[in-house]
Amino acid sequence: MPKAVPARGCPVAAFQKMISGKYKLRIVWDLKDGPRRYGEIRSGLLRGASGSAEITPRVLSRELKALTASGLIDRKDFGEVPPKVEYRLTRKGKSFVPVVAAIREWGERNLGEAASFSDAAE
Repeated sequence: MPKAVPARGCPVAAFQKMISGKYKLRIVWDLKDGPRRYGEIRSGLLRGASGSAEITPRVLSRELKALTASGLIDRKDFGEVPPKVEYRLTRKGKSFVPVVAAIREWGERNLGEAASFSDAAE
């Protein structure tokens, strides 16, 4: 009788949990061009966010901590006063950028202003 393979979680569910949240994908996308400081990340999230509420410092800090815990980004504290902290993609985070690019391309093709709700129902 063959040995039972140990039960593993669903990779799609694990991925969904890792990127859940309103800003995580946008933060990763913003860091693709290099390290950013907290204020630069916050400014980047506010660009093109017409009609949406400003991200609160608490929410941004929570998202950054979660991305750090998942291994997608790294936090470097320079130990200066005033505090200087930079966030950058890890190797794992850099490998995730093409996934975000594919999501972005899909969105451009399928969720443009020309697309209507009736198109989605077909």
